[in-house]
Amino acid sequence: MRERINNQIRAKELRVLDSENKNLGLLSFKEALELATKQGLDLIEISPNGNPPIAKIADFGKYQYEQSKKQKKAKANAKPTETKSIQVKIGTGDHDLELKAKTASKWLKEGHRIKVELFLAGRAKYMDEKFLKERLDRVLHFITENYKISDPYKKGPKGIIITIEKDK
Repeated sequence: MRERINNQIRAKELRVLDSENKNLGLLSFKEALELATKQGLDLIEISPNGNPPIAKIADFGKYQYEQSKKQKKAKANAKPTETKSIQVKIGTGDHDLELKAKTASKWLKEGHRIKVELFLAGRAKYMDEKFLKERLDRVLHFITENYKISDPYKKGPKGIIITIEKDK
């Protein structure tokens, strides 16, 4: 999104803020522009979708610099999410499932997505799908964090896969 400045602004009436963010009230575009030029600054439209749009009187270069600093800071604080995966087999015992679910819960807490895969070998690929889904649900039953299914059951090359993520 590019901000409109000075004569690029199309609104007839603006809610104007000065350089210290003090509200100057509703002004016509002409008045606001004159006020900005008198101070040797620019009129920057910061919220074009407002009713009326909001404009700020400031040095445009300085304003852009502040905005880029804010964006960089926000980007630095953002955590990347990964898709981690857990693989189980039909005969995996309850204790092992609990351990895998414990790691899955830890990953969910960190905000990662988890792909839970039921690995099928040989004849197991042709077993009843309802039975296979039940085997996969056993793992989900042990997960302690709140989660939602982001990608439902689907057949993959190695078996059945379901993807879950943290529920806000």
